[in-house]
Amino acid sequence: MDVIQALILGFIQGLTEYLPVSSSGHLTIGANLFGLSGEENLLFNVVVHVATVCSTLVILWKEIVWIFKGLFKIGNDEQGRFLFNNEQKYALNIIVSMIPVGIVGVFFKDYIEEIFGSGLLIVGCMLLLTATLLAFSYYAKPRQKEEVSLVDAFIIGLAQACAVMPGLSRSGSTIATGLLLGNSKEKLAQFSFLMVIPPILGEALLDVLKVMKNGFDEVSAGISLTALVVGFLAAFISGCVACKWMINIVKKGKLIYFAIYCAIIGCATLLYSIL
Repeated sequence: MDVIQALILGFIQGLTEYLPVSSSGHLTIGANLFGLSGEENLLFNVVVHVATVCSTLVILWKEIVWIFKGLFKIGNDEQGRFLFNNEQKYALNIIVSMIPVGIVGVFFKDYIEEIFGSGLLIVGCMLLLTATLLAFSYYAKPRQKEEVSLVDAFIIGLAQACAVMPGLSRSGSTIATGLLLGNSKEKLAQFSFLMVIPPILGEALLDVLKVMKNGFDEVSAGISLTALVVGFLAAFISGCVACKWMINIVKKGKLIYFAIYCAIIGCATLLYSIL
């Protein structure tokens, strides 16, 4: 992987991590077009995923600080019983949403990759599924809720767990599911991006373990330090732009355009894989 390829793939990762079009699917497409192998991409994937987490921390730092400050506040009712404050409820929702993806990521991710693979055929199919989810969420008009409940958080977490499939957008699945459940657009985008921070870090940790298992020299043989730095910066900067942009898009409810985009790219990817 040269510097130009790292720049392009890093930009794609940062942009598509937050836009509901599947970062893993686009990275797979990009890697295939560049003729890059999975082993060569492993270390690079770790670096750009960490970069996107950093971009989330930068854009949503006020919300993150708000949560952490509230975690240590102790409140009681008139009978002296412990009461959860809003920050603690929010943190609990995030923890609950992590349960499905944590189970899938630790115990089943390798089996899923082994069974379904990560080739262009499965990516194309999952992009079409992403398009379907986004279209449903756009046209459905469920009864609106003010807050994300624990049950909703778990269901949204299930959607996130399904997004381990390459081509099935993590943000698209979680946002579409939340909208179908009737959650507020204003609060859903923020929750969707905050809830993915632990899973992305966990996924990066699993990839680091793979790097250690396969040997650092082996997985880094095809990429230079300069390319890694360029990829990180590209993913971080584009991630910051995409995160802020996507929050505004969800509030305006204009996800149908991404559904159309995913349908077009999904069909093109299927045709490319078959021909």
